[in-house]
Amino acid sequence: MWLREKRGGGTYGWAVADRYGNDVLSGDWRKPKNGRTVEVEIEKGMVVEEPTSGFVGAIVRWEHGVVDLEDRFGKVRTYPLGPGFWLDGKPVSLKPPKKAGPAKKRTASGSVAVDNVRAKVARASRIYVEGRHDAELVEKVWGDDLRIEGVVVEYLEGVDDLPGIVNRFQPGPGRRLGVLVDHLVEGSKESKIAAQVTNRHVLVVGHPFIDIWEAVKPSSVGIKAWPRIPHGQDWKKGVLQSFGWPATDQADVAAAWKHILSKVTSFADLDPALLGRVEELIDFVTLD
Repeated sequence: MWLREKRGGGTYGWAVADRYGNDVLSGDWRKPKNGRTVEVEIEKGMVVEEPTSGFVGAIVRWEHGVVDLEDRFGKVRTYPLGPGFWLDGKPVSLKPPKKAGPAKKRTASGSVAVDNVRAKVARASRIYVEGRHDAELVEKVWGDDLRIEGVVVEYLEGVDDLPGIVNRFQPGPGRRLGVLVDHLVEGSKESKIAAQVTNRHVLVVGHPFIDIWEAVKPSSVGIKAWPRIPHGQDWKKGVLQSFGWPATDQADVAAAWKHILSKVTSFADLDPALLGRVEELIDFVTLD
């Protein structure tokens, strides 16, 4: 709408009346409703969402341009680093933390190595694992951390009598027990046994693998994938036969495990489904 506007000297001009207020294109009209994506340095334990899939999980590790998220049920998914995540309801682009100063020496578990520190006297609290191979793998990756914390790992040769084992341990304040169980998935024999343990000073967690061998990434061993072994067949010997390795007796199994274990140099050689569980046990038994 045009209006006459009186100007100095009694003359008139024309002006436009703004019927709609301020210019709708003024200001930052392109700014998204929830804000622009900002870069965030990732850290272990940070909880983010991948909105396309709706997956929400804590960051458990990152390497080679990807990040692993683990949800509250223990499920792990891997995504490329960069934009496309939400943190506290805001869009973010995840990037690795900056390396400040000289690189810190790390243990095989990824923890910062501590020099000139004597191992603590063993705690009353313990971590139990199912077998010798489980114990050897935990020792190789987390051994330095466990010695500094004074945590002893023992193996059970199976968990069929887990409730009785827990009772004989007599857990209580300052005497916690963490148990790592193979093949702890819904409906498995192991899950039913674990459900019988209800002492609040005991934490039973597990990984989904039939055997601890499977927790080693196939790429680290130089294979494409761990084979599927028919139910009822000895799993380890079935694996050896599938690869064409000697599988006559226990000595062949021991030699194969020695070869597999030699390929594990750090946490990066293990599946995240195992890493999170062992870290959880260490935190639990050292909480007091």
